[in-house]
Amino acid sequence: MRVVIQRADGASVVVAGERISGFVGPGLVVLAGVTHGDGPAEVAFLARKIAQLRILREERSAEELGAPVLLISQFTLYADTRKGRRPSWNGAAPGLVAEPLVAELGRALSAYGLPVHEGVFGADMAVSFTNDGPVTVLLDSAAP
Repeated sequence: MRVVIQRADGASVVVAGERISGFVGPGLVVLAGVTHGDGPAEVAFLARKIAQLRILREERSAEELGAPVLLISQFTLYADTRKGRRPSWNGAAPGLVAEPLVAELGRALSAYGLPVHEGVFGADMAVSFTNDGPVTVLLDSAAP
């Protein structure tokens, strides 16, 4: 799994013109991509890292503050752009694999005491937030 974590001062997601989720104030926006072979071990690893990373103000973690998380599925994190001008999405797991793992990531983050707000898997979403800092961190469960 691969996630992009952005420290945010408020975030929301809109689907079909309707605001379906979000938070006000400090928190994290997490874009999560799933690749082939990912499973519960990757979810557990990333949930712990997301919850405990000290990237909020004053070097605090989301777990310490009970900070909210807006979790958005993002298959494009596995784009392969090495050849040509059109990205290949072959590295991204299909929806039947990815959707339950992203949902499990949300449950795992909730288990750390974080209020989790979510987008709609596979939907055309408008995600808005204020990147605070800006602070953006990339985590990959396959990285050493």
